[in-house]
Amino acid sequence: MGLGVRKNDAVILRPETPADHQEIGALVTATMRANDADLVALIRESENYVPDLALVAEVGGVVVGYALFSFVTLEGLVKRSVLALAPLCVRPDQQGQGVGTDLVRAGLDLADAHGAPLVTVLGHPGYYRRFGFEHSRRYEIEPPSGVPDGVFMVKPLSRYSEEFKGRVVYPPAFDVTYP
Repeated sequence: MGLGVRKNDAVILRPETPADHQEIGALVTATMRANDADLVALIRESENYVPDLALVAEVGGVVVGYALFSFVTLEGLVKRSVLALAPLCVRPDQQGQGVGTDLVRAGLDLADAHGAPLVTVLGHPGYYRRFGFEHSRRYEIEPPSGVPDGVFMVKPLSRYSEEFKGRVVYPPAFDVTYP
């Protein structure tokens, strides 16, 4: 699935542009924890940022959803780059209409096309399991320090292999959210 217009022709999915940053910041602040907008800004300024994997959902020219996939490190026998989905947010008046689902599915497809081996997420298992996320320990992947084990999941993509094992380490940008 590529980016484009959703089946009801009302929601457009696309990569973010600099013109979206203020609106995204307001959306993230309104729907997430206080520091998550700072996290997004810090990731954008880092080498972990992948512009094609910072996605907005737009309705009538207004950003109503956002999903950011950025690089984190998997430290095992070898350090490897994998992706993390953080944050994912949707305006309350658009929740329950498939906006978040569309953002996650499009992001996973793009991440796979980029050659990422897997995507990690910290979130509600009931929500993320439907996209193929599973408990990280099933793959011998440990959550980052300070992250609760039961809500840290991974989604293997087509380039995944069993050599991807170890502990996920968030880059310094995540320190604003997970000190």
